Amino acid sequence: MELHMHSHRWVARQPDWAAAAVAGFGAGGILMMLELAWTAISADPNPWLATRMIAAMVMGWDVLQSSGYSFGVLAAALAVHYILGVAFGIMLAALIAPFQLDSSTGMVLLAGAAFGLILYVLNFYGMAGAFSWFAELRGWPTAIGHVIFGMSAAYIYRKMEQKLP
Repeated sequence: MELHMHSHRWVARQPDWAAAAVAGFGAGGILMMLELAWTAISADPNPWLATRMIAAMVMGWDVLQSSGYSFGVLAAALAVHYILGVAFGIMLAALIAPFQLDSSTGMVLLAGAAFGLILYVLNFYGMAGAFSWFAELRGWPTAIGHVIFGMSAAYIYRKMEQKLP
């Protein structure tokens, strides 16, 4: 029996970019479903608020002033949400591959959770300087959602990746 010890120091290893993009897209879908469930459970009087906040990143402040359903706002929010999901999935894979954080399921989930928590801080404390309306969404439900996003993206990436030299 051969015993392999995994070192998590940097090695020149390229991520599987396609798997990373799919993982980010899939994890974005999981996060979106969590957000919808949270909105339904919390009985928020404006269930389209988070959608409008995301869409306002590309459509401007005026989107935040209206309420109710709008296909254009929904389409913009979906586009932004999934583009960011893919971008963050690629960033996560760029950390996982060279540090060999995909050596085990536990390690990749831990790396994904840490990434999700850092992403939450950057999004809701850092980016809130440019998009001040996101400060309203700070809290445990959003933080947990981002941790689950990171874990989902990392796990999907590990299952899909073709380990490249």
